[in-house]
Amino acid sequence: MAAFQGALMKVIWWLLGTAGLSVLAADLLGRQLGLGAQGGGDESIEKVALTFDDGPSPQLPALLDLLSRHGVRATFFLTGERAEGDPQAVRAMLEAGHQLESHGYTHRHALSFTPWGEARQLGWHPQPGRAGRLYRPPWGGHSPFTRLLARRAGVKVALWNAESCDWLEQDGAALARELLPTLGGGANILLHDGPDEERSARTLALLDALLPALRARGLEAVTLSELNPRPLGWGAGWKRLREMWIRPPSAS
Repeated sequence: MAAFQGALMKVIWWLLGTAGLSVLAADLLGRQLGLGAQGGGDESIEKVALTFDDGPSPQLPALLDLLSRHGVRATFFLTGERAEGDPQAVRAMLEAGHQLESHGYTHRHALSFTPWGEARQLGWHPQPGRAGRLYRPPWGGHSPFTRLLARRAGVKVALWNAESCDWLEQDGAALARELLPTLGGGANILLHDGPDEERSARTLALLDALLPALRARGLEAVTLSELNPRPLGWGAGWKRLREMWIRPPSAS
């Protein structure tokens, strides 16, 4: 009996160790290095993409108005719960020519789901059946199953290679000044739609300062599809990893 219990404990510890290593590997390779995910575009092009997570929020009309005033089209990664609760907002974004993609049905980390729950999370998209659909996991988080489930759902995982840090409690114009020197052609910039008036006001102030500065440098703000992002390889992945550890953690 003691021998059986000892063997059983070894099996249990082996399973727990394997599961733990799988989770760590998924986070390192999938989220931090981002290997194989859509990142930025060709650095030689004079274009950058504005990408907004978490919407649609109640503050969306002000954001759409600002983008319209600057003559800019962007990409919105929407959550299914919010999109279904505000179909008028989804129509407004489409009518304005913005690109709509998925941020999952609900804003939860991949590790909080069972594999079949994560499959449902990945299965939602604001434009089901459209070719070239993208999925940005909340916080960029991965489970060991994320990439396999994305492939089965017919979507590509899209991350980013530049962070606006618009979730920090700083002046929006100051955030724009810090961000601008880090941007070049092919930048895929992470921003947020909402979730509240305070953060929305900060994002709007950031954009009001950033967009004219980009234009002065000859950089055009476009949708992610117009940027034609490339899969992240080892070189871009190591750069992403280094920057992730010297910048504040993402609130995406």
